[in-house]
Amino acid sequence: MTDYFTETGSAETVNARVGEGTDPRLATVMAALVRHLHAFIKEVQLTGDEWDVAIEFLTRTGQICSNERQEFILLSDTLGVSMLVDALNNRRPAPATENTVLGPFHVADAPMRSMGDTISQGGKGEPCLYRGRVFDLAGNPVAGALIDVWSDNEDGFYDVQQPGLQPKWNNRGRFLTGADGAYHFFGIRPVSYPIPHDGPVGMMLQALGRHPWRPAHTHFMVSAPGYERIVTHTFVAGDRYLESDAVFGVKASLIVDFVPDPTGQAQWCADFDFVMVPA
Repeated sequence: MTDYFTETGSAETVNARVGEGTDPRLATVMAALVRHLHAFIKEVQLTGDEWDVAIEFLTRTGQICSNERQEFILLSDTLGVSMLVDALNNRRPAPATENTVLGPFHVADAPMRSMGDTISQGGKGEPCLYRGRVFDLAGNPVAGALIDVWSDNEDGFYDVQQPGLQPKWNNRGRFLTGADGAYHFFGIRPVSYPIPHDGPVGMMLQALGRHPWRPAHTHFMVSAPGYERIVTHTFVAGDRYLESDAVFGVKASLIVDFVPDPTGQAQWCADFDFVMVPA
């Protein structure tokens, strides 16, 4: 008997059309997507006009995308989807360092720097000493850990957002730990900044009564042979946006006190240890 489309059995009818040769994982994912999408439409009793608005929103989201801007990633971030996918794929036992979203401003192959160097080339901002150690789960130092760090400038922009205005590789660098697993370098205290909000995602946030701001943070990517890579941030304690980060990236374990530098070499000091999990 032919299974014609009905309101009651809509999802089952659509899923029954999937061919036998379909990749099993694709079939599983699409079947679940169809079930949940149809259930959502029935739950909210979606109108035709509302569906037209949704189609127009998705169309404009695609149209604003370019090599420099990915509005769909921004949409994923602001709906908490990016963080959820990251959490599902980076479950780690305590006391391992937690992951958070990579963000759109990482640049591969930043300059290798010596311990104690500064990553800030702009000559502005509040100087900060960053220091800590890299350990394994048993508390042993991890030698040869590559620490890739990047952050915004004093105005809340990354160097790639202001080519020609900021020096190339401003507030970026890579450091290699020695036998003691320790690291230390100088940068600036990061500042909070808004995500791009002049497009469809910004309009969505405004309609939902949400702001586009991210709390002040410094990005870290830590990798070492035999260990899972860590992609994370450290967040400035006390920032007004910690509990309302537009992309939901904050985790309590990643909030760091920026205190007056006890060494007198900078205005601030941020201590943070990374704990790696065997691959």
